[in-house]
Amino acid sequence: MTAAGLYVGKLWLDDLRAARAGAPNRGALPGATLATKTAVIIAGAGALVILVGETWGENRLGLTAQQSRVMWLFGGYTLVAAIIEEVIFRGYLVIEGRGPVPLWATAAGASVLFAALHPFLWRWDDAGFALTLTAKGWFSTAAVLATSLWLYAARFGAWNPTRSLLPCIAGHAAKNLGVFAIKYAQGFVGGGW
Repeated sequence: MTAAGLYVGKLWLDDLRAARAGAPNRGALPGATLATKTAVIIAGAGALVILVGETWGENRLGLTAQQSRVMWLFGGYTLVAAIIEEVIFRGYLVIEGRGPVPLWATAAGASVLFAALHPFLWRWDDAGFALTLTAKGWFSTAAVLATSLWLYAARFGAWNPTRSLLPCIAGHAAKNLGVFAIKYAQGFVGGGW
C-alpha cells in the first residue's frame, strides 16, 4: 500500500509540474494545481484543531486507554495514505461543475463512506468480520467524519481558488502525523513492523 501511495503521489506531482510549466497533462489527476501557502496553512491548522478536539474529547470521556497500538511503520504509512485518500475522496468522489448542492451532497456522502471505511466500528481479523460498536468507535468515527468534511472545505473553500488537492494532502498528513505523535506520547507505539 505504501508503494501504491508513493506511485500515486509521483503521478500527481508529475501532473502538477506539467500544469505549472503551462502544458497540463490531458487526463491529469484531480486537483493537480498549485495552491497558496495560505490555503495550505488553513487546511493544516483546521485539521490540527480537529485533532486537538478529538484528543480532548477522548480524555474527557475516558476513552484514551482504548487507543489501538500501532507500529513505527504506521507513521510512514499514514503520511502516504493521505495522498491516496485525498486523490480518491477529495479528488474523484465529488461532483464538480453542477452547482453547490451536488458538490456538497457528494462531499457529505463520500465523507460518510470515508469514515465508515476506517476500522473503528468494525474489525476484520483471523476470526473474521465483526462490528465493534463501542463509544470509542463512534467517537473516532465522528472525528474522521469531521476531518473529511473539513478537507472538502479545504479543497472547495474560497481560500483555495484553484481547487488544489495540495492543502488537503497537507492537512491530512498533518493530522495523521499528529495522531501518530499523540499515540507515541501516550505509549501506544511499539515495534517496527
